[in-house]
Amino acid sequence: MKALVFPGQGSQYVGMGTELYNSRKDIKDLMDSANDILGFDILSAMFRGTEEDLKKTEVTQPAIFIYSVAALKAVNGSSPTMVAGHSLGEFSALVANGVLSFEDGLKLVSTRAKAMQEACDANPSSMAAILGLADEIVEKICEETPGIVVPANYNCPGQLVISGETAAVELACQNLKNAGAKRALLLPVNGAFHSPLMLPAQEKLAEAINNTKFYKPTMDVYQNITTVAVEDPEEIKKNLIAQLTGPVRWTQCVQNMIKKGATSFVEVGPGKTLQGLIKKINSDVTVSSAI
Repeated sequence: MKALVFPGQGSQYVGMGTELYNSRKDIKDLMDSANDILGFDILSAMFRGTEEDLKKTEVTQPAIFIYSVAALKAVNGSSPTMVAGHSLGEFSALVANGVLSFEDGLKLVSTRAKAMQEACDANPSSMAAILGLADEIVEKICEETPGIVVPANYNCPGQLVISGETAAVELACQNLKNAGAKRALLLPVNGAFHSPLMLPAQEKLAEAINNTKFYKPTMDVYQNITTVAVEDPEEIKKNLIAQLTGPVRWTQCVQNMIKKGATSFVEVGPGKTLQGLIKKINSDVTVSSAI
């Protein structure tokens, strides 16, 4: 069985989407419509912007979403049986299985990105990648560290990203190194995604999601919060809202997809990050890029 997976923030690159845009008229038309939906020229930022331009959350998230849905057109007819997305990638996955229209998905992603940026600006916060420790040890040390610091991304066995107040994250990193972590690497982000510090953003996103029409999925979608296939549109909404302050359980999502028969994973979007993570989760499956 084939699964489509969609990447999140961090997979962007300068010039992203240029070849896609020039490849087919239907893809060009879709991408052109994004400027009208957003009310600014995001395609210029994608095609000709600098690395700094693309790092801005309010640009990064819509740009990755646009690229991913455009790339989705290139794999139409590939007969996937399930989808999943990493963090932001869940919105692309929901377009892939008919739950959201491209326009509604892009509007929600834009709302999410702006709200997250505001939350980042309001609190000194950061994230760090912890390598080489069991999840249980990372969870325990986060719990014992003063301040707000929580597990945020369960990326693959031995790789867990933590998130929270800058001082708490730095202290947790030191404690995790003392506990035997191979690396505790602060990430170049200016916010604490998937932590309680995103609560103000969650409230704004919840209002937008609850005012958007979600349709019944055409295939299984495995969501970051529950890690299992979800069918009810109202439950999908709740999980999407909860994801902003809760962890991305990517390892568990992939493991559950494999249990349900997934043997081939196609990454639909910029970069190859998810392919590397999936091979570390289970080396027996095959991975590839959509384009």
